[in-house]
Amino acid sequence: MTPQSTQPLAGITVVSIEQAVAAPFATRQLADLGARVIKIERPGSGDFARRYDETVNGESSYFVWLNRSKESVTLDLKSAEGREVLEKLLTTADVFVQNLAPGAAARMDLDAESLQQRFPNLIPCDVSGYGNTGPWSERKAYDMLVQGESGLMSLTGPDSCPSRVGVSIADIAAGMYAYSGILAALFTRATTGTARAVEVALFEALGEWMGSPAYYSEYGGRQPRRVGAEHATIAPYGAFPTSDGTVLLSVQNEREWAAFCTEILGDPAVETDSRFSRNSARVEHREECNALIAECTRRMTTEEALTLLEKIGIANGRLGSVSDFLTHPSLAGRNRWREVETPGGTVRALLPPANLAGVEPRFDPVPVLGAHTMSVLRELGYTEAAIEDLRATATV
Repeated sequence: MTPQSTQPLAGITVVSIEQAVAAPFATRQLADLGARVIKIERPGSGDFARRYDETVNGESSYFVWLNRSKESVTLDLKSAEGREVLEKLLTTADVFVQNLAPGAAARMDLDAESLQQRFPNLIPCDVSGYGNTGPWSERKAYDMLVQGESGLMSLTGPDSCPSRVGVSIADIAAGMYAYSGILAALFTRATTGTARAVEVALFEALGEWMGSPAYYSEYGGRQPRRVGAEHATIAPYGAFPTSDGTVLLSVQNEREWAAFCTEILGDPAVETDSRFSRNSARVEHREECNALIAECTRRMTTEEALTLLEKIGIANGRLGSVSDFLTHPSLAGRNRWREVETPGGTVRALLPPANLAGVEPRFDPVPVLGAHTMSVLRELGYTEAAIEDLRATATV
């Protein structure tokens, strides 16, 4: 394992008042690369994502995923004493991340403008639903709501049923942009001496990912159809039945379509049929195209279909379950699994997707609520008597 002192973000301190998914995902990625992340939590309850479920040895699956390698410090930020501790932490911090309820940061003088007046070298990062300004700035926003407002749900699922994407995609998108924005701000500060604030809205993060259907709708006069596992603007693309299951396939260009017609359909004439001779025609005649393909794939086993598709260079796959993913040969074959300690025991965890040559990301434990409160207070110069006073008043 790479020593923390030699990791890319070694020496960077992040203080975060975070909860749920978006902000914790951003800060966990910073921690993966060696940043010290001090997670501020409510005394007694902590980040509410701790209680989403108890499936990972008694811990929440979300919390275990998002909070390894962090230090948990409990603080009552409504008390003067708690705020004093936070201010001391911020004097030496490089980054401050928050995804408090709309307007809460400003009411606590923890908005970017107020923070940079007090701490000019600090990089504040605000993660919100719809941004800190504008007509929707005071609205609460959760993943499902943002999926709906962005139009994503209107594109997802079968034709009869608009559906939420099965993971918290708006939160994940916002966490990714917060992470990359913080990295850019750290680079800017290192090269120019200027600390710039970062702001990310869930709605705008997911809006970026809606680029293709947005262009298609604005300039095509109608939005892409909702077509389940298929692709609204590419055909054939999707799941097809085999004699013993399902095969996934995607034809991306006319060269592949020609090979598909000859080797899979067994009829080269289909390639030049006016209904199927170009991608837009196949999309228009999707049902007829799919019926031709299904008639052929039903006569093959899944393995036979996959082997033949691979032979002629057509992208293919299986319709796997989460359990299939967990045992996928690609992950095992590339040594992607590591171990991380949680309060309930050791669990597996995947390496982050971005591989930096010569760097092994951190996999320090997922913290118990308040596990680092005492050590951080001592580090800030609090005496044992002062710490006991803070504990007696439930400040920590």
